[in-house]
Amino acid sequence: MSTDAAAVIVPHLPWIIGAALTLGAASIGGWIHTTRLRIKHGYPLEGAWGQSIKPVTDNEAKQRVALLTQENAELRAELGSVKDRLANVERIVTDRGYGLGGEIEALRQRSLENRTDEGNA
Repeated sequence: MSTDAAAVIVPHLPWIIGAALTLGAASIGGWIHTTRLRIKHGYPLEGAWGQSIKPVTDNEAKQRVALLTQENAELRAELGSVKDRLANVERIVTDRGYGLGGEIEALRQRSLENRTDEGNA
């Protein structure tokens, strides 16, 4: 029985070994790809026992987060003031536009009145 089993397995041994090597290489390639994606997108890396490897949360990282949070708040405040200033400029431009058109028409009317006065004099 064992010789019959060996006679059946031996011809297929290169395929079995090749499949095992391919499966191992695919597993290692997948692990490398997953690690690369984690690094690329900023996810923490973990060791074999689940401990965090990267990024290490130390005092420097906490200070960096605090500085970035403060800078973010300052930029939001500045953006708010820029929006307010833009709203004021838009109001001035649109109000002036209508008032300016009226002033131009008034000047044209005066010019026409002055011409008629000059002809009568």
